Amino acid sequence: MLGFSDILGHETIKANLKKAITSHKVSHAYIMTGEAGMGRKSLANAFALSLLCEKGGADPCMKCHACKQVLSGNHPDLIYVTHEKPGSIGVDDIRRQINDTIAIRPYSSYFKVYIVDEAEKMTVQAQNALLKTIEEPPSYAVIILLTTNQEAFLPTILSRCVQLKLKPLKDSVVKEYLTESLGVKEQDADVYAAFARGNLGKAIHLASSEDFQLLHSEMLYLLKNVKKMDISELLNYIKKLKEENIDLYECLEFMQFWYRDVLMFKVTKDVNLLIFKDEYTMINEISKNSGYDGLESILAAIDKARVRLDANVNTELVLELMLLVMKEN
Repeated sequence: MLGFSDILGHETIKANLKKAITSHKVSHAYIMTGEAGMGRKSLANAFALSLLCEKGGADPCMKCHACKQVLSGNHPDLIYVTHEKPGSIGVDDIRRQINDTIAIRPYSSYFKVYIVDEAEKMTVQAQNALLKTIEEPPSYAVIILLTTNQEAFLPTILSRCVQLKLKPLKDSVVKEYLTESLGVKEQDADVYAAFARGNLGKAIHLASSEDFQLLHSEMLYLLKNVKKMDISELLNYIKKLKEENIDLYECLEFMQFWYRDVLMFKVTKDVNLLIFKDEYTMINEISKNSGYDGLESILAAIDKARVRLDANVNTELVLELMLLVMKEN
Protein backbone atom coordinates (compact mmCIF):
# COMPACT_ATOMS: atom_id res chain seq x y z
CA MET A 1 0.00 0.00 0.00
CA LEU A 2 1.32 3.45 -0.97
CA GLY A 3 1.15 6.92 0.52
CA PHE A 4 0.32 9.94 -1.68
CA SER A 5 4.01 10.71 -2.29
CA ASP A 6 4.57 7.20 -3.71
CA ILE A 7 1.79 7.47 -6.33
CA LEU A 8 2.80 8.64 -9.81
CA GLY A 9 0.82 11.50 -11.33
CA HIS A 10 -2.75 12.54 -10.40
CA GLU A 11 -1.34 15.68 -8.74
CA THR A 12 -4.65 17.59 -8.81
CA ILE A 13 -6.56 14.78 -7.10
CA LYS A 14 -3.83 14.26 -4.51
CA ALA A 15 -3.77 18.00 -3.77
CA ASN A 16 -7.58 18.04 -3.45
CA LEU A 17 -7.59 15.15 -0.94
CA LYS A 18 -4.65 16.48 1.08
CA LYS A 19 -6.26 19.93 1.31
CA ALA A 20 -9.49 18.34 2.54
CA ILE A 21 -7.53 16.65 5.35
CA THR A 22 -5.48 19.70 6.41
CA SER A 23 -8.44 22.10 6.24
CA HIS A 24 -10.71 19.63 8.12
CA LYS A 25 -13.21 19.67 5.23
CA VAL A 26 -13.33 15.99 4.39
CA SER A 27 -16.50 15.09 2.48
CA HIS A 28 -18.66 12.14 3.48
CA ALA A 29 -18.72 10.63 -0.01
CA TYR A 30 -16.28 10.48 -2.94
CA ILE A 31 -16.44 8.92 -6.39
CA MET A 32 -13.10 8.08 -8.06
CA THR A 33 -13.49 7.30 -11.74
CA GLY A 34 -10.87 5.87 -14.09
CA GLU A 35 -9.87 2.86 -16.17
CA ALA A 36 -8.72 -0.29 -14.42
CA GLY A 37 -4.99 0.08 -13.71
CA MET A 38 -4.98 3.88 -13.47
CA GLY A 39 -4.58 4.02 -9.70
CA ARG A 40 -8.06 4.43 -8.18
CA LYS A 41 -7.39 1.84 -5.45
CA SER A 42 -3.96 3.30 -4.68
CA LEU A 43 -5.43 6.80 -4.26
CA ALA A 44 -8.33 5.54 -2.12
CA ASN A 45 -5.96 3.55 0.10
CA ALA A 46 -3.57 6.50 0.45
CA PHE A 47 -6.51 8.73 1.43
CA ALA A 48 -7.72 6.15 3.98
CA LEU A 49 -4.18 5.81 5.37
CA SER A 50 -3.91 9.57 5.83
CA LEU A 51 -7.36 9.86 7.43
CA LEU A 52 -6.63 7.09 9.93
CA CYS A 53 -2.98 8.02 10.67
CA GLU A 54 -2.46 9.10 14.28
CA LYS A 55 -0.21 12.01 13.21
CA GLY A 56 -3.14 13.74 11.49
CA GLY A 57 -1.08 15.11 8.59
CA ALA A 58 -1.83 15.23 4.87
CA ASP A 59 0.54 12.30 4.30
CA PRO A 60 0.47 9.07 6.33
CA CYS A 61 3.50 8.57 8.59
CA MET A 62 3.57 4.79 7.87
CA LYS A 63 4.99 4.23 11.37
CA CYS A 64 2.19 4.73 13.90
CA HIS A 65 0.01 1.88 15.20
CA ALA A 66 -2.94 2.93 12.97
CA CYS A 67 -0.79 3.05 9.80
CA LYS A 68 0.66 -0.37 10.61
CA GLN A 69 -2.86 -1.75 11.10
CA VAL A 70 -3.97 -0.38 7.72
CA LEU A 71 -0.83 -1.71 6.01
CA SER A 72 -1.40 -5.18 7.47
CA GLY A 73 -5.10 -5.12 6.50
CA ASN A 74 -6.30 -5.17 10.12
CA HIS A 75 -7.59 -1.66 10.87
CA PRO A 76 -11.11 -1.93 12.38
CA ASP A 77 -12.16 1.47 10.99
CA LEU A 78 -11.30 0.70 7.35
CA ILE A 79 -13.96 -1.45 5.69
CA TYR A 80 -13.68 -2.85 2.15
CA VAL A 81 -17.19 -3.62 0.92
CA THR A 82 -17.40 -7.04 -0.78
CA HIS A 83 -20.14 -8.69 -2.81
CA GLU A 84 -21.12 -12.32 -3.23
CA LYS A 85 -22.52 -12.16 -6.77
CA PRO A 86 -19.72 -11.47 -9.30
CA GLY A 87 -21.91 -9.34 -11.58
CA SER A 88 -23.63 -7.07 -9.08
CA ILE A 89 -23.56 -5.43 -5.66
CA GLY A 90 -26.99 -6.00 -4.18
CA VAL A 91 -29.07 -4.11 -1.65
CA ASP A 92 -28.27 -6.71 1.04
CA ASP A 93 -24.51 -6.15 0.52
CA ILE A 94 -24.92 -2.41 1.11
CA ARG A 95 -27.31 -2.78 4.07
CA ARG A 96 -25.24 -5.44 5.83
CA GLN A 97 -21.80 -3.91 5.31
CA ILE A 98 -22.53 -0.15 5.36
CA ASN A 99 -25.99 0.83 6.59
CA ASP A 100 -26.11 -1.59 9.53
CA THR A 101 -22.61 -0.74 10.78
CA ILE A 102 -22.17 2.97 10.04
CA ALA A 103 -23.93 4.08 13.25
CA ILE A 104 -21.30 2.22 15.31
CA ARG A 105 -18.67 4.81 16.20
CA PRO A 106 -15.04 4.28 15.08
CA TYR A 107 -13.05 1.94 17.35
CA SER A 108 -9.74 3.79 17.41
CA SER A 109 -9.75 6.67 14.91
CA TYR A 110 -11.69 9.86 14.30
CA PHE A 111 -12.83 8.56 10.88
CA LYS A 112 -14.52 5.39 9.73
CA VAL A 113 -13.73 4.73 6.04
CA TYR A 114 -15.68 2.53 3.63
CA ILE A 115 -14.18 1.66 0.22
CA VAL A 116 -16.52 0.21 -2.41
CA ASP A 117 -14.62 -1.18 -5.42
CA GLU A 118 -16.47 -1.84 -8.72
CA ALA A 119 -19.20 0.45 -7.39
CA GLU A 120 -20.76 0.67 -10.87
CA LYS A 121 -22.08 -2.85 -10.16
CA MET A 122 -24.49 -1.56 -7.49
CA THR A 123 -28.11 -2.30 -8.41
CA VAL A 124 -30.60 0.58 -8.37
CA GLN A 125 -31.98 -0.77 -5.06
CA ALA A 126 -28.45 -0.88 -3.60
CA GLN A 127 -27.82 2.71 -4.73
CA ASN A 128 -31.09 3.87 -3.17
CA ALA A 129 -30.16 2.14 0.09
CA LEU A 130 -26.74 3.85 0.03
CA LEU A 131 -28.37 7.19 -0.80
CA LYS A 132 -30.18 7.26 2.56
CA THR A 133 -26.84 6.87 4.33
CA ILE A 134 -25.07 9.49 2.18
CA GLU A 135 -27.90 11.99 2.79
CA GLU A 136 -27.57 11.81 6.60
CA PRO A 137 -24.15 10.37 7.41
CA PRO A 138 -22.53 10.43 10.84
CA SER A 139 -19.79 13.08 11.13
CA TYR A 140 -16.99 10.47 11.13
CA ALA A 141 -18.11 8.47 8.04
CA VAL A 142 -16.24 8.61 4.70
CA ILE A 143 -17.51 6.48 1.80
CA ILE A 144 -15.28 6.11 -1.28
CA LEU A 145 -16.84 4.65 -4.44
CA LEU A 146 -14.35 3.34 -7.03
CA THR A 147 -15.65 2.93 -10.57
CA THR A 148 -14.70 2.60 -14.21
CA ASN A 149 -18.06 4.08 -15.21
CA GLN A 150 -19.77 6.76 -13.15
CA GLU A 151 -22.58 6.93 -15.71
CA ALA A 152 -23.95 3.82 -13.97
CA PHE A 153 -24.81 5.87 -10.86
CA LEU A 154 -28.13 7.53 -10.15
CA PRO A 155 -28.06 11.35 -10.54
CA THR A 156 -28.96 11.62 -6.84
CA ILE A 157 -25.80 9.66 -5.89
CA LEU A 158 -23.62 11.75 -8.22
CA SER A 159 -24.96 15.02 -6.83
CA ARG A 160 -24.08 14.06 -3.25
CA CYS A 161 -20.52 12.90 -3.89
CA VAL A 162 -17.27 14.72 -4.62
CA GLN A 163 -16.36 13.45 -8.10
CA LEU A 164 -12.68 12.85 -8.86
CA LYS A 165 -11.83 11.75 -12.40
CA LEU A 166 -8.40 10.19 -12.96
CA LYS A 167 -6.60 11.46 -16.06
CA PRO A 168 -4.03 9.49 -18.10
CA LEU A 169 -0.37 10.01 -17.21
CA LYS A 170 2.02 11.48 -19.78
CA ASP A 171 3.79 8.83 -21.90
CA SER A 172 7.12 10.20 -20.67
CA VAL A 173 6.12 9.54 -17.02
CA VAL A 174 5.05 5.97 -17.81
CA LYS A 175 8.21 5.36 -19.86
CA GLU A 176 10.46 6.69 -17.10
CA TYR A 177 8.82 4.40 -14.53
CA LEU A 178 9.23 1.36 -16.80
CA THR A 179 12.90 2.03 -17.54
CA GLU A 180 14.00 3.18 -14.08
CA SER A 181 11.85 1.05 -11.76
CA LEU A 182 11.37 -2.10 -13.84
CA GLY A 183 14.55 -2.04 -15.94
CA VAL A 184 12.66 -2.19 -19.26
CA LYS A 185 14.74 -1.34 -22.36
CA GLU A 186 14.06 2.16 -23.62
CA GLN A 187 12.83 1.08 -27.08
CA ASP A 188 10.42 -1.43 -25.51
CA ALA A 189 9.23 1.14 -22.96
CA ASP A 190 8.24 3.45 -25.85
CA VAL A 191 5.95 0.75 -27.24
CA TYR A 192 4.40 -0.18 -23.87
CA ALA A 193 3.81 3.48 -22.97
CA ALA A 194 2.14 4.17 -26.33
CA PHE A 195 -0.16 1.15 -25.98
CA ALA A 196 -1.02 1.95 -22.35
CA ARG A 197 -2.22 5.46 -23.27
CA GLY A 198 -1.32 6.90 -19.88
CA ASN A 199 -2.46 3.88 -17.85
CA LEU A 200 0.52 2.82 -15.71
CA GLY A 201 -1.10 -0.44 -14.59
CA LYS A 202 -1.66 -1.46 -18.21
CA ALA A 203 1.94 -0.55 -19.14
CA ILE A 204 3.31 -2.70 -16.29
CA HIS A 205 1.08 -5.59 -17.43
CA LEU A 206 2.23 -5.29 -21.06
CA ALA A 207 5.89 -5.28 -20.00
CA SER A 208 5.50 -8.76 -18.51
CA SER A 209 2.90 -10.19 -20.92
CA GLU A 210 3.96 -13.12 -23.11
CA ASP A 211 0.80 -12.62 -25.17
CA PHE A 212 1.87 -9.09 -26.01
CA GLN A 213 5.40 -10.25 -26.93
CA LEU A 214 3.82 -12.74 -29.36
CA LEU A 215 1.53 -10.06 -30.82
CA HIS A 216 4.52 -7.71 -31.17
CA SER A 217 6.59 -10.20 -33.19
CA GLU A 218 3.68 -11.41 -35.34
CA MET A 219 2.58 -7.86 -36.19
CA LEU A 220 6.10 -6.70 -37.07
CA TYR A 221 6.52 -9.65 -39.43
CA LEU A 222 3.18 -8.94 -41.11
CA LEU A 223 3.74 -5.19 -41.47
CA LYS A 224 7.24 -5.62 -42.87
CA ASN A 225 6.12 -8.21 -45.42
CA VAL A 226 2.54 -7.28 -46.31
CA LYS A 227 3.51 -5.94 -49.77
CA LYS A 228 5.50 -9.10 -50.62
CA MET A 229 2.81 -11.57 -49.51
CA ASP A 230 0.11 -12.66 -51.94
CA ILE A 231 -3.56 -12.87 -50.92
CA SER A 232 -3.46 -16.58 -50.02
CA GLU A 233 -0.43 -15.99 -47.76
CA LEU A 234 -2.20 -13.08 -46.08
CA LEU A 235 -5.33 -15.17 -45.51
CA ASN A 236 -3.24 -17.98 -43.99
CA TYR A 237 -1.58 -15.44 -41.74
CA ILE A 238 -4.99 -14.18 -40.57
CA LYS A 239 -6.01 -17.76 -39.74
CA LYS A 240 -2.74 -18.21 -37.82
CA LEU A 241 -3.43 -15.07 -35.74
CA LYS A 242 -6.92 -16.35 -34.91
CA GLU A 243 -5.55 -19.79 -33.93
CA GLU A 244 -3.05 -18.11 -31.59
CA ASN A 245 -5.96 -16.22 -29.96
CA ILE A 246 -4.26 -12.89 -30.52
CA ASP A 247 -6.48 -9.92 -29.64
CA LEU A 248 -7.53 -8.47 -33.00
CA TYR A 249 -8.29 -5.03 -31.53
CA GLU A 250 -4.74 -4.87 -30.17
CA CYS A 251 -3.51 -5.91 -33.65
CA LEU A 252 -5.37 -2.97 -35.17
CA GLU A 253 -3.95 -0.63 -32.54
CA PHE A 254 -0.45 -1.92 -33.28
CA MET A 255 -0.96 -1.29 -37.01
CA GLN A 256 -2.27 2.19 -36.28
CA PHE A 257 0.83 3.08 -34.25
CA TRP A 258 3.09 1.62 -36.97
CA TYR A 259 1.57 3.64 -39.81
CA ARG A 260 1.39 6.70 -37.56
CA ASP A 261 5.18 6.34 -37.21
CA VAL A 262 5.59 5.99 -40.99
CA LEU A 263 3.52 9.14 -41.57
CA MET A 264 5.29 11.02 -38.75
CA PHE A 265 8.72 10.18 -40.15
CA LYS A 266 7.66 11.10 -43.68
CA VAL A 267 6.67 14.56 -42.42
CA THR A 268 9.41 15.27 -39.85
CA LYS A 269 12.38 12.91 -40.56
CA ASP A 270 12.81 12.91 -36.74
CA VAL A 271 13.66 9.47 -35.29
CA ASN A 272 13.00 10.74 -31.73
CA LEU A 273 9.28 11.12 -32.48
CA LEU A 274 8.90 7.44 -33.38
CA ILE A 275 7.32 4.81 -31.13
CA PHE A 276 9.16 2.00 -32.92
CA LYS A 277 12.58 3.66 -32.86
CA ASP A 278 14.51 0.41 -33.29
CA GLU A 279 12.59 -0.23 -36.55
CA TYR A 280 13.80 3.08 -38.00
CA THR A 281 15.36 1.52 -41.14
CA MET A 282 12.13 -0.22 -42.20
CA ILE A 283 9.95 2.79 -41.30
CA ASN A 284 12.22 5.04 -43.36
CA GLU A 285 11.98 2.66 -46.35
CA ILE A 286 8.17 2.42 -46.17
CA SER A 287 7.83 6.20 -45.81
CA LYS A 288 9.92 6.72 -48.98
CA ASN A 289 7.77 4.28 -50.95
CA SER A 290 4.38 5.48 -49.71
CA GLY A 291 2.47 8.63 -50.60
CA TYR A 292 0.53 10.74 -48.11
CA ASP A 293 -2.79 9.71 -49.68
CA GLY A 294 -1.84 6.02 -49.44
CA LEU A 295 -0.91 6.26 -45.75
CA GLU A 296 -4.13 8.12 -44.96
CA SER A 297 -6.09 5.41 -46.85
CA ILE A 298 -4.38 2.72 -44.73
CA LEU A 299 -5.17 4.51 -41.45
CA ALA A 300 -8.79 4.97 -42.59
CA ALA A 301 -8.97 1.25 -43.50
CA ILE A 302 -7.78 0.31 -39.97
CA ASP A 303 -10.49 2.53 -38.45
CA LYS A 304 -13.07 0.97 -40.77
CA ALA A 305 -11.95 -2.54 -39.78
CA ARG A 306 -12.50 -1.71 -36.09
CA VAL A 307 -16.02 -0.43 -36.81
CA ARG A 308 -16.82 -3.57 -38.85
CA LEU A 309 -15.53 -5.90 -36.11
CA ASP A 310 -17.75 -4.04 -33.61
CA ALA A 311 -20.68 -4.68 -35.98
CA ASN A 312 -19.86 -8.45 -36.04
CA VAL A 313 -18.99 -8.52 -39.74
CA ASN A 314 -17.07 -11.71 -40.73
CA THR A 315 -13.60 -11.37 -39.18
CA GLU A 316 -11.60 -12.84 -42.05
CA LEU A 317 -13.40 -10.67 -44.59
CA VAL A 318 -12.80 -7.52 -42.51
CA LEU A 319 -9.06 -8.21 -42.16
CA GLU A 320 -8.71 -9.25 -45.82
CA LEU A 321 -10.22 -5.95 -47.03
CA MET A 322 -7.92 -3.98 -44.71
CA LEU A 323 -4.77 -5.89 -45.71
CA LEU A 324 -5.60 -5.36 -49.41
CA VAL A 325 -5.58 -1.59 -48.81
CA MET A 326 -2.18 -1.93 -47.06
CA LYS A 327 -0.84 -4.02 -49.93
CA GLU A 328 -2.03 -1.58 -52.61
CA ASN A 329 -0.75 1.57 -50.84
